[in-house]
Order: sequence, then structure tokens, then C-alpha cells
Amino acid sequence: MLKRLTDYLDSIVARDPAPRSRWEVLLYPGLWAVAWHRVAHALFGMRLFFLARAVNHTARFLTGIDIHPGARIGRHLFIDHGFTVIGETADIGNNVTIYQCVTLGGTNPANGVGGKRHPTLEDGVIVGSGAQILGPITVGPRARVGANAVVTEDVPEGATMVGVKARSTLIPAETWAKDFIPYGTPCQDPCEPGNQRVDELAAEVVALRAQVEALLAQQGGGAEAAKPPRKRTQS
Repeated sequence: MLKRLTDYLDSIVARDPAPRSRWEVLLYPGLWAVAWHRVAHALFGMRLFFLARAVNHTARFLTGIDIHPGARIGRHLFIDHGFTVIGETADIGNNVTIYQCVTLGGTNPANGVGGKRHPTLEDGVIVGSGAQILGPITVGPRARVGANAVVTEDVPEGATMVGVKARSTLIPAETWAKDFIPYGTPCQDPCEPGNQRVDELAAEVVALRAQVEALLAQQGGGAEAAKPPRKRTQS
């Protein structure tokens, strides 16, 4: 029991540069939210739904994190800060990192019958702050969801999703291979692929302008030769 706890604390310390010791991690609301959820989930499994909900509401009041008792959570979930919501049929794998204000939300079945309505996060997933992952979709192993992204479709293994609606942004293989990338956005700001393309085009314009000026300078005209002649005005 003690070994499992220390391993859990060490996994959080490895992903968060803020704590100076394991003792500080024991004060994290995310850790307590997961601990309370273990109790609520056990009661939920015994069909003691009211008691499970009572524990869930107590944990939400104390931590600001709402995890439905029916959600299934693997080992070493790290919820960094609060105001996260995890739905009833969500499945979370091992070593998942979730930052603040994230929603693992559901979709309403057209027939009104309950079922798998919330996402599945596989091992090593990182979800940035404010992200919304909605519906019975699967986020593949070691995928990253950037801050404020809205994900409504399956995410392949190792992909990084950004934007609204979220799209995958390509990253170098050596970056993907890292054990942990904070905040789920391993790319330069801004992370939007469209903005990156605009920056590339702007850099090409600057380079072409420099080449034109160099050619004009070689011809002796300099930059003045590129200016159109002034029109004469009649007095």
C-alpha cells in the first residue's frame, strides 16, 4: 500500500516541476479527488448509488473536481489544479495528465437510452487546460490535446490536437518520442497549423525582398530603381 502511494507521488513529481517534495503533493486537490473517487467508485460498483453520489459531491465541494462515481480510472492519474469534470462512462488509462478546467463530456443518445457517452483516454495521454473532449471517442496512447481544443472525433496514437474543432498538427518524431511533454502542446507558439503557415509565408516574403534589393544594388540602381517614376503635373 505504501509502495503504491509513493509510486503515485513520484509519478506526479516527475510531471510537475512545482513540488519540492512528496509532502507537497499530498496537498494537491487532484490527488484527493482521485482518492475520494476510488471510494465512490467502489460504492457505485456495489450499487450503493446514493452513497457513491454523496462521496462524489463531498469530493467536488472540497476539491473543485467532479468525477462521476461510474468513471473508470487507471493508475497514476494526475489532475493538475481543479475545475475538471469527468463523466460517468469515461475511461482513463494509466499515467494520464489532465490540466485545469478540462471536460470529459458526453453526448445525448438520440434514443434517450444510456450507454457509452463519454471519451476513453488511453495510457500516457496529456490534456491541456480548458480542453473539451466530447462523446464516446478514443484518444490514443500518448496523444496530446492542446489548451482549449474541442475534440469530437477519435485521436490516433501520438497525435497532437489543437484548435476548435481540433485538428492534428504534425510534430517531429524525436519530439513525439519524449516521455512527457507539459501542457500537451509540443510546438512553437502559435500552435495553430494555419498560423504557422502564415509565419512561413511572411518569412519567404522577407527573404525575397532582400534578394530583389540585392539584385538591384548589383545593377547599380539600388532600391531607388524599383520606385516608379513620378507623374508630372501641369501648372
